[in-house]
Amino acid sequence: MKGQTPKKQIIKTARNLFSESSYAGVSMSDIAKKLNVTKTALYYHFAGKAEIYQKVLDEVFTDLSSMIKKVAEEKNARKRLRRLIKNYLDFGLKEKNLVKGVMIKIPSADNRITQHITKLKEQIIELIRPTIEEALSNGKTISESNSRLLTFLLTGMMDSLLLEYSFLNKEISPKKMSNQIIALLFPSH
Repeated sequence: MKGQTPKKQIIKTARNLFSESSYAGVSMSDIAKKLNVTKTALYYHFAGKAEIYQKVLDEVFTDLSSMIKKVAEEKNARKRLRRLIKNYLDFGLKEKNLVKGVMIKIPSADNRITQHITKLKEQIIELIRPTIEEALSNGKTISESNSRLLTFLLTGMMDSLLLEYSFLNKEISPKKMSNQIIALLFPSH
């Protein structure tokens, strides 16, 4: 585990394994074997696979949050929304196996992970919502419940696109897709 702290190296290795094989498809033995350490060494740093998975999810959502925050540099609200959609889709494509695993293979036996994923998704929605409020307002005030619903619908639409293209092993153009989504949201512009 040269160059990084053991915890960081464990998380990095586990992230790759979870991305390849999903939560259910990876064991502590798999992680230990990939790192060329004993399971005892893993348990020294983490209570178990669920804790490692939560740390991986934290890292993934931190990376996604960073991409979303970069959108704030764009001055025009609609361009900012287009860039947000493109960045979200780019990220989802880069992390497609892990995203797919989170979206469809959530380990139902571990309620802590489900709750953790729900909390992280909520944070992402709250990061996206201001951009959607501004882009869709057209000078009108959008209620908090409406902007939340719109944000939820948009993220759900993007997640579904990523999931569908991932299952079909089809290429997707985030730029083209973001333009199409914007055209749906603003048909008169």
